Amino acid sequence: MSIEVSNESGMDVSEEELISVARFVIARMDVHPAAELSMVLVDSATMADLHMRWMDLPGPTDVMSFPMDELEPGGRPDSPEPGPSMLGDIVLCPSFAADQAAKAGHSLAHELALLTVHGILHLLGYDHGEPDEEKEMFALQNRLLEDWYEDLRRAERDAELAARDRRLLGGAGFFDTPDQ
Repeated sequence: MSIEVSNESGMDVSEEELISVARFVIARMDVHPAAELSMVLVDSATMADLHMRWMDLPGPTDVMSFPMDELEPGGRPDSPEPGPSMLGDIVLCPSFAADQAAKAGHSLAHELALLTVHGILHLLGYDHGEPDEEKEMFALQNRLLEDWYEDLRRAERDAELAARDRRLLGGAGFFDTPDQ
């Protein structure tokens, strides 16, 4: 899976975290492992320009998604196995997201993770224009975000346990490999 992040926003953002949540969502949504995703972080003026150009709406927004390849879940039964594809581009505006995060009472990192999940779901064909669509998309978005955080907590616990085990058992030779 190839995920490229280009930060043109002028704000310090953890690209590793954005890649982590994107990779998690793409894998969880059963997208081909060789799929490609591009993420671009822009300033408010650039986002406002994109928002007007593509949505005919004034002012900046938090996230926009630009799908590339037409993806069909499950595909047709008579078609060959699906191969890798370019999912598309997600454009995030960290300065806009920072304002939203402050209003919601959580961190910018959390807001950007949420917006990354949201953007990927749009690339995969989810929408929230109708009440039923919104309910489905936002429930899935929240579940994926919760699962990602749980995955991070689990990895952190595993690393702590492994470090403790190395400290406790490291001197006893348990981790030495036998000479052949």
